[in-house]
Amino acid sequence: MKKQKLLRKLLSGSKNIRFSEVKSCAEAFGFHLERIEGSHHIYKHPNVLELVNLQNVKRKAKPYQIRQLLHIIEQYNLKMEE
Repeated sequence: MKKQKLLRKLLSGSKNIRFSEVKSCAEAFGFHLERIEGSHHIYKHPNVLELVNLQNVKRKAKPYQIRQLLHIIEQYNLKMEE
């Protein structure tokens, strides 16, 4: 899925978002996988103080974690990498 289309899907607030889609979006904004602890995938960005925690639950992402990721992207005015 194209990055812009994927971002629009996340912004729509759908509760039916695959974990792989959220992961791709985080990586498109410059986050990289720091570590995995159980089902928790911890992402870090060089210009962001907070860590992003994403969980893979039956191949779906948790809606509140998607909102947290989008909030951090907006708060730090991050741009999608090409």
